Amino acid sequence: MPPSAPASPAADQLPARAAAVWAALDPVVATGHALRVLDVGGGSGNFAVPLARLGHDVTVVDPSADALATLNRRAENAGVGARVHGVQGDGDQLHEVVPAGEGGGDSYDLALCHSVLEVVDDPAATLRELARALRPGGTASVAAANRAGAVLARAVAGHPVEALALIEDRDPAPRRAARPARRRFTPDDLLALVTHAGLQPGTWRGVSVVADLLDVTSDADPEAVRRLELALAGRSPYRDVAAGLHVLATRP
Repeated sequence: MPPSAPASPAADQLPARAAAVWAALDPVVATGHALRVLDVGGGSGNFAVPLARLGHDVTVVDPSADALATLNRRAENAGVGARVHGVQGDGDQLHEVVPAGEGGGDSYDLALCHSVLEVVDDPAATLRELARALRPGGTASVAAANRAGAVLARAVAGHPVEALALIEDRDPAPRRAARPARRRFTPDDLLALVTHAGLQPGTWRGVSVVADLLDVTSDADPEAVRRLELALAGRSPYRDVAAGLHVLATRP
């Protein structure tokens, strides 16, 4: 099926903060071959709709009915409603909504798990479920919040007490009303979770090294910011303080 969008999603003028993730995904999704994609927790379609525009078939599993309704509207408005399928469910219970197929998995070519491990009840179980759904040789794309980046962001925003709490792995806002604390991960944390799920991780990248630090009134050229993000994403010490972490992994 020929793509109905530019050859690279990164060329589709998506936010600069996601440039590193799209750059990593490009070799997988921009080959011209239609893939079966599973997007766990991708409710409103930030990745699902661009991937469907490239000709891929995307199943989105998300616990929020409202997010899935937004997903459906975005997909229909983009003309890809037939290639985007929303399913209500939890990431750590994928087997209940994504039935096992031949070989014990559902043979997805690509599975996304972006900004999910921070909030699910059991990150390890979620990644095991994700790995089960992939075909052998399939690719997992895992992105999560970086603890070092969260510390830096709180510090430069003038909240040193919260920054110190994050360093010590404590909730920076324990008095918030009925909202669970979001997890943050170190690169070693994330790679260990991916490995223990039975996946073989590649090199990790930083996500939004500088984009989230720019003042909202900044007149910086978005394309220049995107190029800078790509230059910094794979380089230490810059990637070490990015807002997020990203890794591609393969199911053996």
